Amino acid sequence: MTTMPLMPKATAVWLVENTSLSFEQIADFCKLHPLEVKGIADGEVAQGIKGLDPITTSQITREELDLAQKDPNHRLRIADPKVRLPEAKPKKGPRYTPVSKRQDRPNAILWLVRNHAELKDSQIMRLVGTTKSTIESVRERTHWNSQHLQPMDPVTLGLCSQIDLDHEVQRAAKEKPAPAEEHATLLPASETTMARVEPEPEAYPEKPKKEAPIDIESVFAKLGGAKKGE
Repeated sequence: MTTMPLMPKATAVWLVENTSLSFEQIADFCKLHPLEVKGIADGEVAQGIKGLDPITTSQITREELDLAQKDPNHRLRIADPKVRLPEAKPKKGPRYTPVSKRQDRPNAILWLVRNHAELKDSQIMRLVGTTKSTIESVRERTHWNSQHLQPMDPVTLGLCSQIDLDHEVQRAAKEKPAPAEEHATLLPASETTMARVEPEPEAYPEKPKKEAPIDIESVFAKLGGAKKGE
């Protein structure tokens, strides 16, 4: 469901001329500034614009309009459309490139090949709107104008938007396999399945026994007895 009338200013002109709605109510419904609606009422804005009746165009109902005129705080709501249109699906195919910019496509291809080598040919074709044979000729330097080609950003050339370019680069990065870690080797099964043996605690040498204190008097007594026996 749409959130604003099809022709906001024309609808605002009709509401100003044919209803007693406040400027704030009309501005809220038509998504305009209240001062702009006041300018329409004063004849300073939207001169020469013919008013569009939102009731006859089935954008609002008579009951909704009457309710809003009685209650200044009521906000108009757009009526549900009577006919449901199917959503337009984007067509798949190469991007259309204006004639004036087609001569810049080889320069853009060269820039993409050099700066984003991870992009596939199909992604470059979507971004620039070229063909696979042209991409190969630019990459292999067999293009008829390869000597004069200069790498140029396709966003700067106006061939694609920065959002589209970032989307394709991120998509290519996700599809690219992660590089294996250098010097990473798997251990043999004999090592991974081997039971882990805890090292035995080191045998600490026994501490030497503490010697008893020397009794000086007994030593001299022994020496004295030895001299008498000589």
